[in-house]
Amino acid sequence: MNYITGFNRKQAVLIPETIDQLIENHNPIRFIDSFVNTLDLVSFGFRDIRLNKNGRPPFHPADLLKLYIYGYLNKIRSSRGLEKECKRNIELIWLMKGLKPDHNTISNFRRDNPKAIKKVFRSTVNIAKNLDLIGGVLLAGDGTKLRAQNSKKNNYNQKKIDRHISYIETKLAEYNKALEISDGEAKEKIETKIAKQNKHKKQYKSIEKELIETGEKQVSSSDPDSRQLVIRGVITEVCYNVQSTVDEKHKLPIDYQVTNNNDKKAMTSMVENAIEIVGNNTFNAVFDKGYYTAEEIYKTQKLGVTTHVCVPNPAATAPDKAYNVSEFKYDKDTDVYICPAGETLKTNGNWYQKKSYRVKQYKTKLCKNCPVKSSCTKAKYQKIIERHEFAQALEINKNNIANNPQIYAQRQAIVEHPFGTMKRQWGFDHIITKKTMKRASADVGFIFIAYNLKRIMNIIGLEKLIQMITSLISSKNKDKSGLYSIFKSIKIMSFSFNN
Repeated sequence: MNYITGFNRKQAVLIPETIDQLIENHNPIRFIDSFVNTLDLVSFGFRDIRLNKNGRPPFHPADLLKLYIYGYLNKIRSSRGLEKECKRNIELIWLMKGLKPDHNTISNFRRDNPKAIKKVFRSTVNIAKNLDLIGGVLLAGDGTKLRAQNSKKNNYNQKKIDRHISYIETKLAEYNKALEISDGEAKEKIETKIAKQNKHKKQYKSIEKELIETGEKQVSSSDPDSRQLVIRGVITEVCYNVQSTVDEKHKLPIDYQVTNNNDKKAMTSMVENAIEIVGNNTFNAVFDKGYYTAEEIYKTQKLGVTTHVCVPNPAATAPDKAYNVSEFKYDKDTDVYICPAGETLKTNGNWYQKKSYRVKQYKTKLCKNCPVKSSCTKAKYQKIIERHEFAQALEINKNNIANNPQIYAQRQAIVEHPFGTMKRQWGFDHIITKKTMKRASADVGFIFIAYNLKRIMNIIGLEKLIQMITSLISSKNKDKSGLYSIFKSIKIMSFSFNN
């Protein structure tokens, strides 16, 4: 039987192929190469953008940026993995023009340029905007947890420290008691154990001192900025919380932010960035109940944005659900509440300061003798309703969801789309860098750059995209405004390709 056979490796080639001929015209690396070549890396602030006058010249940031974008698009994030691929991967040999940076150089580039990497991501958003891929009508925001390079064992809070020190004190008491009746070799072993426990106690005291001095509730020893956060239910993990805002039209992220907090205080800053990016404040902003914070909703509405934040179930309920606070009707004109029994609850007009906001109290003396009091409240004398200063913003938000349920219903399909691809399909469910949020931000930045470029290539079509950008570069259509003007021209050209 005959089989398809390859070439003879030892046979001489009279007309050798060039490296460029080995890369097909519609290979994604040609777009990566052209994309990076359009960026103004000087203004982005990449380090080592200018050659050193003395010593060995550094690698150009453009080459290392191309290397990383290729790596993340192909699920290769480690610096050692990229170093290895530069020596054996024909696509990277073409892209890097034969350069073989070592893993330290590759790693340091990501470590030193988190802000510049964020600007590269913004460039992908500019491409999408100028290709009319960003609608700016409906935006959804959410956070996802990415595991940090820090185990739960190396994460400490005061409760955990107290538990360990208590255990050590117990063991020391046992050893000291045994030491009194021991001698010889047995005594030496006990003294060794005592020294070991004292060493551990000293370490925990040092961690406790750090907690007190910094005012933090927890500290991580491997990655100091990471925190133990709730993943789901009661399950926790030492991780970072990555906030992202996604446009509804093509499920393209327009912004990201790496944090080590929960979602409650993140919405306003996300919306402020979104207004700047899409260029308007008339869009609908959709968030889940993790963002349901009265002050944040108030601030977001003050920006002119229509909020659709999921309303959680009330924490406290009346003995009979028919008398929950939500069933009391508020009259804005007279500033009173009408209870389900028809009685009026009034306020004395005074504001009372709570932990983070002010409230007015509403009550009535008729409550004490009301026949349905036992169904309405467990209080001894009367039911008191507290209305905080941001209550109207919550009512507006609630009406927005009630009047337009189809808008909030799209939230999961919009914002979970990128997270699902990144974490499930690509396997980027953890932070690969160690130590500090800035380094974690650089890692996340490359993930989002790769995602946006992949989406743009899939939506527009790689062949068309490469043809547009290469024709513009070859015709020297680039001017001082850089990427923006090029892709503004691409937007115009795309109509001619479509027609």
